[in-house]
Amino acid sequence: MAATAPPSRRPTLADVAARAGVSTALVSLAIRDVPGVSASTRERILRVAEEIGYRPDTRARLLRSSRSHLIGVSFGVQHAFHGDLVGGLYDAAEAAGYELTLSAVTAHRDEQRAVASLLQDRCEAMILLGPSASPGYLDELANRIPLVVVARSARGVDVVRTADDEGLQQAVDHLVGLGHRRIAHIDGGRAPGAAERRRGYRQAMQRHGLDNEIHVIAGGLTEEDGAAGARALLAENSRPTAVAVFNDRSATGVLDVARTAGLSVPADLSVVGFDNSRLARLSQFDLTTVAQDVEQLSALAVARAIDRLDGNPIGRREQIIPPQLIIRSTTSPPAGQQRITQVDDWPTHPGSPGSPRIQGWRSGANDRRRHDSNADERART
Repeated sequence: MAATAPPSRRPTLADVAARAGVSTALVSLAIRDVPGVSASTRERILRVAEEIGYRPDTRARLLRSSRSHLIGVSFGVQHAFHGDLVGGLYDAAEAAGYELTLSAVTAHRDEQRAVASLLQDRCEAMILLGPSASPGYLDELANRIPLVVVARSARGVDVVRTADDEGLQQAVDHLVGLGHRRIAHIDGGRAPGAAERRRGYRQAMQRHGLDNEIHVIAGGLTEEDGAAGARALLAENSRPTAVAVFNDRSATGVLDVARTAGLSVPADLSVVGFDNSRLARLSQFDLTTVAQDVEQLSALAVARAIDRLDGNPIGRREQIIPPQLIIRSTTSPPAGQQRITQVDDWPTHPGSPGSPRIQGWRSGANDRRRHDSNADERART
């Protein structure tokens, strides 16, 4: 009777060989599709491998070669967007003939431990997603191994990131275009990208003449951070009609607090997130958000790591990808606003070609005069 693989362990080359009645060397040749095996024997071996569920151990094969073709990736479990990036990195690495090995940063496992684990895995290069490490540490690490930092600005190392400041400017432009003036920002604290997003929010508010309405609330990465920021806003005498939040996960906390307090989203409070993570796309949230281009970020990060490994010429060390506003159901005009015609002459945010056509809203003649006056003043300057 033909031997079969024991159900308690993963099938091996020896199991395939025993069932097919050939040597393990012949199975290896057939699996790797190299010459030396007849067509009929190769077909029989592959059929047996499929029947017993044999899968080649790619990691072991790579480690036995002179090069591992492994790229290590460190990511934060608190970042929903990092999960999307990891998926994109797998696709990009596989297309280039590389494998990934992952190491997570958790509440009880810091970044240095995550990196140390990757170094022990014989990684040829490393990609860090939104690292919080100091510039000195990143520079030291880049001297040991080809390093690419994703979703964070960092000097002296290869960086692939989104234009975070531009993303918040798009969010504010959208909200102002709907007629909002009291627009708050729940920030990301000291998280990577938070400073750039705060700056973009302030710049956009100033550009729209809303300097006196600038309101930044301390936030963070999680639902709890967003909820705490929302409670602080709702406790104020003059609450905002709209809020731009550091990320989608934090924005879900804002939505929960607002709805628990009896507010209608978006009629009473418009909410914009950042990332366009899987959370934002869930029907229960349907969150207006600023999207980061996962596919492009991932492809550029893997390509840069491989360029370093292959000694290819490197251009600019920092590659910046434009974001894109995704409008869903959590934003609308403030209660009582009436729709107006499109406004073509509002200034653009830095780096955007041409003037944006913003679908505007206003409540009456005073707003019309304010807009016309601002347009006249810009024409004079």
